[in-house]
Amino acid sequence: MIVLKSSTELDRMRRSGRMVAEVLELLKQKIQPGVTTLELDRLAEEQCKKWKVRPAFKGYGGFPFTICASPNDRVVHGFPDQRPLQEGEILSIDFGLVCDGYFGDSAFTAPVGPVSPGVQGLLDVTKQSLADGIAAAQPGAHLSDVSHAIQATAESAGFGVVREFVGHGIGSNLHEDPQIPNYGTPGRGPRLKPGMTLAIEPMINMGTPAVSVLDDGWTAVTTDGRLSAHFEHTIAITEQGPEILTRL
Repeated sequence: MIVLKSSTELDRMRRSGRMVAEVLELLKQKIQPGVTTLELDRLAEEQCKKWKVRPAFKGYGGFPFTICASPNDRVVHGFPDQRPLQEGEILSIDFGLVCDGYFGDSAFTAPVGPVSPGVQGLLDVTKQSLADGIAAAQPGAHLSDVSHAIQATAESAGFGVVREFVGHGIGSNLHEDPQIPNYGTPGRGPRLKPGMTLAIEPMINMGTPAVSVLDDGWTAVTTDGRLSAHFEHTIAITEQGPEILTRL
C-alpha cells in the first residue's frame, strides 16, 4: 500500500531530508586520499548524536554502521573500514536518519582526488540519470516513467543498470511501497499522486549490470570488477511536480 503524506508529515520529512543533506555535504568535504571510511562513519554518527536523531541504517536488519561506504567496484551496502582511500578511487556513501518519526535517505558518489575522464563520465551520467528520473516524477505520470528515464540515460551512455537493488517509498518507515526499479517500460505501474514520497536511487555500473553479494551478507560488488556509482534523493510528489527533500 502506498501511503500519501499530509502537509504536516511532509514538513517533518523536509526537516529530516535537510539533515541528511547537511551530513552528506560534511562527509563529501572530508573525502580525500588518506582518509578512512570508518572515520567518515564516525563523523556521521557524531552529527546524529549532536542533533539527537537516530541513524536510519545502524541496526537495520543487523547492519552495523551509520553509513554505507562503497568504494570502486562496491555497488551498495559496503561496510566502512580502516583502509585509507587512494587517489584516483571513487567512493559511494549512502546515509539516512529518522527525525520526529520520519526518514530521509540520500547517496552520492565522489572521486578521491583526480580521476580519469571515463570514470568522471560514470559519475556524471549516474547523477544525470537520477536528475532525469526525478524530472519524470510528475503528478499523473506512471511510476515506470521514472524507471525508464533512468535506464535511458544510463544505457545511452553505454553503462549497465543494476537490477537487483531498487529505490523505494519512504516516510515513517525507511522502506515503504512502492519499489522503484531503475529500468522498465514507460507507462506502467501506479500513477504518481501528490503526497507520495519516494527514494529514487540509480546504481550504475561501468561494465555489466551483474552484481554479487560478499560473504558479509551485505556488500554488493560488480561481478566484472569494474566501477559502480550510486546517487539518491528522497523526493515528494507535489501538485507542482517533484520536490527534492534531501538537498541543501
